Amino acid sequence: MIDIAKNIAAAPRRTKASVIRELLKITNKPGIISFAGGLPDPELFPYDFVADAVKNIMAKQGRVALQYGPTDGLPEFKEEFIKFLQKHEGLTVKPANIIVTTASQQALDLVGRLFIDASDPVLVEMPSYMGGLQVFKSYGADFVGVKMDEDGIMTDNLEERLNWLRTQDEHYKFLYLVPDFQNPSGVTLSEERRRKVIELSEKYNIAVIEDSPYRQVRFEGVAPKMIYRLDKETRNTDNIISLFTFSKTFAPGLRIGVILAHEQIIKKMEILKQSLDLCSSSLNQLIAAEFLRSGYFEKHIARVNTVYKTKKDTMLNALAEHMPEGVTWTKPEGGLFLWVKLPESMSADDMFEDAIKENVAYVIGSAFHCDGSGKNTMRLNFSYATPAEIAEGIKRLATAVKKRLVAK
Repeated sequence: MIDIAKNIAAAPRRTKASVIRELLKITNKPGIISFAGGLPDPELFPYDFVADAVKNIMAKQGRVALQYGPTDGLPEFKEEFIKFLQKHEGLTVKPANIIVTTASQQALDLVGRLFIDASDPVLVEMPSYMGGLQVFKSYGADFVGVKMDEDGIMTDNLEERLNWLRTQDEHYKFLYLVPDFQNPSGVTLSEERRRKVIELSEKYNIAVIEDSPYRQVRFEGVAPKMIYRLDKETRNTDNIISLFTFSKTFAPGLRIGVILAHEQIIKKMEILKQSLDLCSSSLNQLIAAEFLRSGYFEKHIARVNTVYKTKKDTMLNALAEHMPEGVTWTKPEGGLFLWVKLPESMSADDMFEDAIKENVAYVIGSAFHCDGSGKNTMRLNFSYATPAEIAEGIKRLATAVKKRLVAK
């Protein structure tokens, strides 16, 4: 038998197992309350709508639904998505600006394939979405972390990093952002900083990847404009590439994602996607098209936001009641996550086993930092557990924190 470790290609060797996926193996045991995953609440899935939609699609469009489709996506779905962007984001785009992907993870893979050569610097938030880091690392990216605060990525630090890279004659390609209810921190990039990001994109000739899986999951406050829209209204650089998914607003099992970009970028991605899966599921695209066409999206997302707001408030109240002094956390206006900081002297990495003994789980914050820092941080998900489980889980987590503090 061949030596697999010796003979596999560079990209698989660079690809590491997802920390979250590995943690979920541990946290699935009975009795554990898990805040580790990023799972939507399955009680909210629109089972009846999907069943009826499939029945109607099979009756009227069965041959389309079960056949291969165009690599860039079915015209029926793209038409409804264009209307969606116009209605909810004030954007006017053409079919040539859109490619449908097998969820947002394939969109990230297409970004990596299109832009990254081994050892290219890629700018990312600190902390940043782990799935993005995993994909880009598999293509050999060298990460350059940019600091964040409660208003998102710090554009002063971003410009310092870009200027340094340019003086080093490095071939940086793009900046990767999750601007709305960021995973993992839950913070939203302010509109002022979005405008600055566009300005820096033009000044330093760098693409901006605007990854927004949670944008519609807003239950408080006013949404800043999409970076893509701001660019069209101001500089029109065509440097912005926006990624969408219906995993958080509809159902992750459908695996429907969308990339919005300049048509030349979309054409290149279409060629790359041909070698990956030929096309995304025609049936699932037709289901998603009906989801948008019927007006069910608005009804469904309103229900999702009402339920998630209750869960988020429950978690915030429990943190305030049980956590000791010195522990802080973000207060997101939407999304699925919030971010907890322990005192600098504590390690959430080391405390994880203590938490498991208390039958509660989280994701260690260092996994979201490209440089391995952030050991005193953790990500908590509030979308999956029930309010009662959230209240009890935070109480258990606070017990683990207090025991660790006493031990020190």
